[in-house]
Amino acid sequence: MKKKYDVYGIGNALVDLEFKIDEQFLTEHKVEKGLMTLVDEETQFRLINSMIQTDAIRKSGGSAANSMIAISQFGGKSFYSCKVANDEFGDFYMKDMREAGVDTNLDKQKREEGVTGKCLVLITPDADRTMNTFLGATSNFSVKELDENAIKDSQYVYLEGYLTTSPNGVEAMMKGKKIAEDYGVKTSITLSDPAIANFFKAQFTEVIGASVDLIFCNEEEAKTYTGKDNLEEAREAMKKDARRFVITQGKNGAMIFDGDTFIDIEAYDVKAIDTNGAGDMYAGAFLYGITNGMSYAEAGKLASLASSKIVSQYGPRLKTPEVHEVLRHLK
Repeated sequence: MKKKYDVYGIGNALVDLEFKIDEQFLTEHKVEKGLMTLVDEETQFRLINSMIQTDAIRKSGGSAANSMIAISQFGGKSFYSCKVANDEFGDFYMKDMREAGVDTNLDKQKREEGVTGKCLVLITPDADRTMNTFLGATSNFSVKELDENAIKDSQYVYLEGYLTTSPNGVEAMMKGKKIAEDYGVKTSITLSDPAIANFFKAQFTEVIGASVDLIFCNEEEAKTYTGKDNLEEAREAMKKDARRFVITQGKNGAMIFDGDTFIDIEAYDVKAIDTNGAGDMYAGAFLYGITNGMSYAEAGKLASLASSKIVSQYGPRLKTPEVHEVLRHLK
């Protein structure tokens, strides 16, 4: 019997505000380049005010949300559990997710008063992305936002690693994983960010438990999480935590372990102008592929092509004609 959803995502709900800036801005405002940093509302407000003359791209986001949107764009069906406040940004988030074709818990639950989380995505001329995130309402994401019926009617559950930064987020990840396992739903997780993989390794270990079906990470996250100095040792160590995994390597493509063998996926040669959302797109496209009849190698090629399109433009989403172009190219 076919499941209603290909993938059920659990993660933060953040309205992404993307700005193009220069290196000097980061230096002047003492912002650490290339990482995701959690900040308070006052700091974020100050940074936004400093860029008041700069146009921002506004989208519903959060890492796992971007992946669920990608699945929907390719023609799959996804569900997203998240938390926003009863404010204008929360209204925007709900509307944007509906228009993206992603089902959420937000239509069923009353939203609390507060401030919806926002992520400043700062893009430098070298295409690197630096994120300053005020979590707002999503810092209170908990088991209450989970939908057990939607989980059991999914092929995969996808857990966003950024949730490891809060105890209630960890609890929700563990609960979602347990529900999935109880109903025979496969489990996957992303390590999200090198700093997160480093400082919250104990929480990742707790969530992953004995094992998960699939881990997504980049090369630096793999080495940081496993404590290994090189990729060969890191990939062997990851076999203890995951039955299968994907390690993205930027311009060097990706390495996939399908449970038996390693598969090398070549990168597409493009000029990168914005790496924001590339990993999210890779995970979303790959999950779409393996839940819709593709082999791991085929899904890897789809994910590689889709993420190459993302880095060659501004913003974490593809436009509809670009989605059709990716699918046509692979056929």
